[in-house]
Amino acid sequence: MTTMRALGVAAAATTVFILQASMALAQDGTPPAVDGAATAWVLTSSALVLFMCLPALALFYGGLVSARNVLSVFTQCAAIACVGSLLWLALGYSLAFGDGGSFNTLIGGFGKVMLAGVEPASQVGRLPETVFFLFQLTFATITPVLIVGAYPERMNFGPALAFSGLWLLLVYVPVTHWIWGGGWMATLGVLDFAGGIVVHTTAGVSALVIAIMLGARRGFPRETRPPHNPGMTYSGAAMLWVGWFGFNGGSALAADGSAGMAIIVTHTAAAAASLTWMAIEWVRFGRPSMVGLVTGTIAGLATVTPASGYVGPWGGLVCGVAGGAVCFEAVQIVKMRLKIDDSLDVFAVHGVGGMLGSLLLAGLMLPSLGGLGLKNGISALDQLGLQAMGVAVTALWSVVATFIIMRALRLFSPLRVTQQDEIEGLDLTIHGERAYEL
Repeated sequence: MTTMRALGVAAAATTVFILQASMALAQDGTPPAVDGAATAWVLTSSALVLFMCLPALALFYGGLVSARNVLSVFTQCAAIACVGSLLWLALGYSLAFGDGGSFNTLIGGFGKVMLAGVEPASQVGRLPETVFFLFQLTFATITPVLIVGAYPERMNFGPALAFSGLWLLLVYVPVTHWIWGGGWMATLGVLDFAGGIVVHTTAGVSALVIAIMLGARRGFPRETRPPHNPGMTYSGAAMLWVGWFGFNGGSALAADGSAGMAIIVTHTAAAAASLTWMAIEWVRFGRPSMVGLVTGTIAGLATVTPASGYVGPWGGLVCGVAGGAVCFEAVQIVKMRLKIDDSLDVFAVHGVGGMLGSLLLAGLMLPSLGGLGLKNGISALDQLGLQAMGVAVTALWSVVATFIIMRALRLFSPLRVTQQDEIEGLDLTIHGERAYEL
């Protein structure tokens, strides 16, 4: 299997191109030997990504809500990860990466339902297919968990679980197939190394739709609700920062210099965005907050994600500075001007960051900036057009599908808790537990 760098210089390949190229048989008709180092690294990366969606996101989000709703956020994160895991095994993986026959440009098929036909010896390139399945499973679980930040403290638990499952199958799986599974966007040349479109655009845009349809929390925006435990939020952000190395570095699907560079630019972007956000907050409000600093961290990580395998250190720096500044302004616009209670800024940080990075990579891939280079015959402007189209179509699909899912669920169950439940907190009224004995 050629390295990610060689593929990028030769053809600016997307992840799906890597998979398709690596699936080819050797000249003698036998599959390539399993790469033990790559297998070990992707297994490790899978653990790092799962670490992000279980303790890390739960702590990051939990620290930002009120003390009466911490356990409800923890429970949502854990339960949604479980739902996503089982759905990915049962159907999602097959639809995302299976052969859809005459419909393959739009969606995969049912040939790998419950991993049918996937044997221990089955391979995806030089990886065991079971390892590739596991790595993709962690992406499928963390993406709907990201959306939890749009509706804490006010959405009923049952509808939240039902929404997450339906959203995974109707939004995440098709977009994954379009870009990473050999679908129409991959054919056109849309690039997304580790999920700026597949993960962050889908989750961010859908979060905004949910926040609008569900309505604001009681008292918003008149009452300010400071995070109940900023230290918890910092702990979660620190875990996410490290876990993101598996998110982006693991997407190289190899234990080589490509994975190393992806991690370097990821770390660079996180550091640059953290300082950028802090500096803007310091100048504008007179105080550099810790929550602002780590929110900038997540903005930088989301922004560099789609570009991480295609750019060099300068690209990581640009993604970080741009992500910190643009996402900061997006938070102000969504909450202060539009008065939309996207409670934990999923759209402004993940959505805007993912879309921004997906557009920036078109220019940052140029060799003059340390990038891997574009496909022969493709200019940076051409690639920008492809990226913009991919972002726009994905955002539109996410809006329409999310709206339909929410309206359908409303027919069967109230989406929002009662006013009394909201006052008392969901920890006790929904789950019968308390995070703290006050």
